[in-house]
Amino acid sequence: MNTEARPAGQGLSLKRQLLLWLLLPQLVLFLVGGALAYRIALSYAEKATDQSLTQSVRSLARQVKPIGSGLLIDFPRAAQDIIEQDPQDRVSYMVSSPPGHFLLGNAKLPDPAITVAANSRDALLYTTHIDGKPMRLALLELDYGEADAPQRLRVQVAKSLALQQRLTNELIADMLAPLMLLVALMSLLVFAGISRGLQPLKRLQAQLGDRQSLSVHALSPIELTQAPQEVHALATALNQLLSAVRRSLSQEKRFLNDAAHQLRTPLAGLISQTELALTETDPQARQDRLNKVLSGARRSAHLVHQLLSLARNEVEAKLAPLDVAVLAREVAREWTPRALKHNIDLGYEGEDHLMVNGEALLLHEALSNLIDNALTYAGPGTEVTLSARTEADQVVLEVQDNGTGVSEQDLPQVFNRFWRANELPGGCGLGLAIVKEITQRHGGHAQALAAQPHGLRVQLLLPRLDTADGTSLSQGTSAPQRP
Repeated sequence: MNTEARPAGQGLSLKRQLLLWLLLPQLVLFLVGGALAYRIALSYAEKATDQSLTQSVRSLARQVKPIGSGLLIDFPRAAQDIIEQDPQDRVSYMVSSPPGHFLLGNAKLPDPAITVAANSRDALLYTTHIDGKPMRLALLELDYGEADAPQRLRVQVAKSLALQQRLTNELIADMLAPLMLLVALMSLLVFAGISRGLQPLKRLQAQLGDRQSLSVHALSPIELTQAPQEVHALATALNQLLSAVRRSLSQEKRFLNDAAHQLRTPLAGLISQTELALTETDPQARQDRLNKVLSGARRSAHLVHQLLSLARNEVEAKLAPLDVAVLAREVAREWTPRALKHNIDLGYEGEDHLMVNGEALLLHEALSNLIDNALTYAGPGTEVTLSARTEADQVVLEVQDNGTGVSEQDLPQVFNRFWRANELPGGCGLGLAIVKEITQRHGGHAQALAAQPHGLRVQLLLPRLDTADGTSLSQGTSAPQRP
């Protein structure tokens, strides 16, 4: 989770994306603000120029006094020098009568592009070019002369836009310089804030970087005491993932340890019996050795099946509404041929329909292990009963036999892995451990009780699921029932 560098072929790092999305809008706003500030400064400079030109053209018009049909121009040399004193701020003027016929001035100024309205008392302002330079002009026209011989006077004053542009640039520079400093300071604060905000991710990266091996210590929970809520959520999700990996690793190690421990002895026995069978010269003795090899191979195959089943059952179960009464009858029916072969009375008692949240394959495996265990250890001539009933808010699945049973002090150990009450062939001590694991995956628990007058009762207590409409599933084919 490197916040600085980015692998080839992948997008920008989180830090660069944050900087881009935070600094780029600032740059855009700065440019837009600069353009608006320039336009506002230029507008104020234009207003100042227009006011100055309007005052100048009115003042010049007042110096031209009509006398009868003629004009008296009172424009002293001192006033002319004031107008023309700034070479950088060029000012030109022209008096013409009739309009366009030069009378007085220091330049011939162009006519406006529009016609001046008669009797207009307002000065007309317009922009033009003189000698290739932009100029701002103010124009004022006045009527004079006798009533029978009216005449018209035009007064024009032009001013260079160089001073206006210079004032605008100076104003913009004075405005943008502190604004640029503020933008730079804000950019530094944003960079520092992002760097500080990403520190928890760097600490998280450091903690994960220290966990290079799949050991229990490496998969311990991540601790972030001071971090934003989003980072805590990320750490929580990682802790959940580490917890799942830790459970999976523990299950794998336990499976390997169990397999190594339990398969070592049977395989050694198979090798030993096979070697002895190869050296036997007596056919009957060789046959006995091969029978022992076959028995050991079957026991090893059963052990491997139970170990794999135990490993599968340690995975989270996907639960769905299930009628366990129908499932129990189907399991009893499947095991009936073996029970008859061993002269054992196997039957089902209980409700027709009972609903739980469960997984059919796992519960089928659990009930099969219970019946297999009962048929193996109860002995010929006994009775084995699979029942399903309700007790309060629980469904009870029970397998009871009237065999020799288990002593009271050994009852708490029956669900331990590889624990066996006796050394009868066919068992490996994992059947009831599998039953316990499956029951726990369904939110219930398993218990072993002594049957009266003798025998063993193993119960699976599962949370009951009540159907909303009270309807039930079809019965299907019935298992052997016992009155």
